[in-house]
Amino acid sequence: MVLEVVYGALNAVFGPFIAMDPNPQNPILTVFLISAIVAFIITLANKLLVDQERLEELKAEMQEFQQEMMEARKKNDMQALEEIQKKQMEFMDKQREMMTMSFKPMIVTFVPIILVFYWMGQEPHIVKTLVILPQVAYYVLLVPLWHMFYGMPPNAPSYAIGWLGWYILCSFAMSQIFRKFMGLKGGM
Repeated sequence: MVLEVVYGALNAVFGPFIAMDPNPQNPILTVFLISAIVAFIITLANKLLVDQERLEELKAEMQEFQQEMMEARKKNDMQALEEIQKKQMEFMDKQREMMTMSFKPMIVTFVPIILVFYWMGQEPHIVKTLVILPQVAYYVLLVPLWHMFYGMPPNAPSYAIGWLGWYILCSFAMSQIFRKFMGLKGGM
């Protein structure tokens, strides 16, 4: 019952995208728009919930610590290694702080994203989405690997991807664009 209500609400929000799609039987544009919206929301959550300056400080400190440890090991400097051993707990606290910072946006966005994926997986037009990529993409994007994760129609060319593959490609690209636009550093 709850999922039916959620499905109805998401259908009211995203259903018009399918209706306006130039090819509603293969709504490539709709999947792109949904992935862009979700990528924007996730990036915005990262921007608002994570102290970016503190995160950069922690990354720099951790990188410096790891470099010190590598140099001490390379030189086999036992005294330096003992000092590094003493700093190990402080290092672990900083790692924990970084993980906590990165979990905040994930916790906020997890349930809504699962619900959007539920809707997309139930929407008959989206499930049938098939994106024909240039044949060179077959090798570059490791398309056969993608086919292992979801079933493709039997008549689909081997260099095609379904809605999930298309969503992942679009989401990755849009996330990078939004991160750059919002001034966020680092990867996804």
